[in-house]
Amino acid sequence: MFAEERQVGIEKTLHEYGKVKVKELSEKYNVTEDCIRKDLKTLENEGRLKRTYGGAILSRDYPLEREVIRRRDYNMDKKQIIAAKSELKIKDDETIFLDISTTNIELAKLLVEKNRKLVVVSNMIDILQTLAVSPFITVIGTGGHMYERVNGFMGSAAMEVIKSYSFDRAFFGTCGIDMTEGAITTLGVEDGLTKKAALTCSRHKYIVMEKEKFYFNDSYKYAYFDDIGAIITDERPDTATVEALENAGVVIY
Repeated sequence: MFAEERQVGIEKTLHEYGKVKVKELSEKYNVTEDCIRKDLKTLENEGRLKRTYGGAILSRDYPLEREVIRRRDYNMDKKQIIAAKSELKIKDDETIFLDISTTNIELAKLLVEKNRKLVVVSNMIDILQTLAVSPFITVIGTGGHMYERVNGFMGSAAMEVIKSYSFDRAFFGTCGIDMTEGAITTLGVEDGLTKKAALTCSRHKYIVMEKEKFYFNDSYKYAYFDDIGAIITDERPDTATVEALENAGVVIY
């Protein structure tokens, strides 16, 4: 088998399972581990994957639209599953925070549909508009510096409002998880610092994300496994990822 054919096969496996291991690929293709490492390096140089200890994961250049407002309809069925699981965690009369996240838009819709009695603080305009129609929900927007790409507020002014509250629960979006460092990532420092502010004010902290996000990450690390309580996803990831999360004390729903 030519190297090009092998690399195509490696990439196919990566997109199917989200991660690959050097030892397993070496056995599969009957070549040395050094040969596989060269393949992974070639694919990394082409931006197709990110090498990790003992293998590789999807590159952060994996095609997720970086502008939140353009991701509203992407993976809608998965987001609705995650939203339904998240809604079950919330109790009436709680004060919660909904972070900038297209999944949290779906959660907001459920809270309205089910006539939940809550106080909800959010820095995302879509979420505020969705919740505003409910007579049972007290809706509080953070205000602050408006960022068009996320249709929400980020930065110091938003953080000051967030820090004024004590949240029973908070639900955070992410662009992906760096499993090698146990880091929760997002696309930039403004969003990351705003998320950090809400984390420090929250009793129960949930990351809401599709399963595929376990296998790639973005540029800013806004939290680590020790900072969160649980991850709510559409379906459980592979066994190795589940074990790593459980060993870190992170519950998976």
